Amino acid sequence: MKRDFLSFKEYSKEELDSLLRRASELKEMQKKGMVHHPLQGKALAMIFEKSSTRTRVSFEVGMFQLGGHAIFMSPRETQIGRGEPVKDTARVLSRYVDGIMIRTFSQEMVEELARYATIPVINGLTDLLHPCQIMADLLTIIEKKGGYEGLKVAWIGDGNNMANSWIEAAGKLGFDLTLACPKGYTPDPEILGDAHKIATGKIRLTSDPMDAARDADVINTDVWASMGQEVEKEQREKAFKGYQVNKELMKVAKKDASVLHCLPAHRGEEITEDVIEGPNSAVWDQAENRLHVQKAIMEKLMGGKK
Repeated sequence: MKRDFLSFKEYSKEELDSLLRRASELKEMQKKGMVHHPLQGKALAMIFEKSSTRTRVSFEVGMFQLGGHAIFMSPRETQIGRGEPVKDTARVLSRYVDGIMIRTFSQEMVEELARYATIPVINGLTDLLHPCQIMADLLTIIEKKGGYEGLKVAWIGDGNNMANSWIEAAGKLGFDLTLACPKGYTPDPEILGDAHKIATGKIRLTSDPMDAARDADVINTDVWASMGQEVEKEQREKAFKGYQVNKELMKVAKKDASVLHCLPAHRGEEITEDVIEGPNSAVWDQAENRLHVQKAIMEKLMGGKK
């Protein structure tokens, strides 16, 4: 039976840990120059309704390194952009390729694509969730801290798709997560409620960034206005004043706290130049790890590794 990667909900802690271990192995194999082509002869359709740097390059390079081929599809080059039903696209692509990665606005669209496709579908980002990015973040934390167990992770800023996926991950994996979000910009309440039902660690909300950052092992943030929210820029700048990851905030975190940002970063807004370029920053390792976790996911789902 085919598996998709749409969110953390469909995966157990053991399965997520297995994917993270495999990502680490694939990273080491690449460093050693080992050729590994489990997806030779296979193709991935990449549907992009949102622009991308890291998602496109990491999936395309990842497929190449696994011996397969990736096909870039933007709205201008597909019939989805001209109104073809998602279910029709799903069934046609299932006859041509071996997997689909989609980066779009609506989580419902991704779920419909997966419902009608007979091949694996991977969520490359929606407005609700960003699970591939969180997998890269978790791999980075494991590399920097030796594991995620017993850690305190702080999220500073918007309760967006990143915050929602962090909540899902904390619920499944059991680390402590504190999210500092302004009023009116909190995470999805249904996702938060579901995570609380299964969480073994603490998941809590606060409006105080210093409270969230105090004694944190990991400090995580994102832009104040995500893609599609540019018209809200001025309003959001006012709401998020004080929600900046800067030297003052880092003083209350643990001395060796790792700083994460999924990029692109707006230096001087959600994070300062001295922090993102400073000794606590793990941002570039985090960006690289998108490649390795996505290779592990594609290898598993597309038939390269049982």
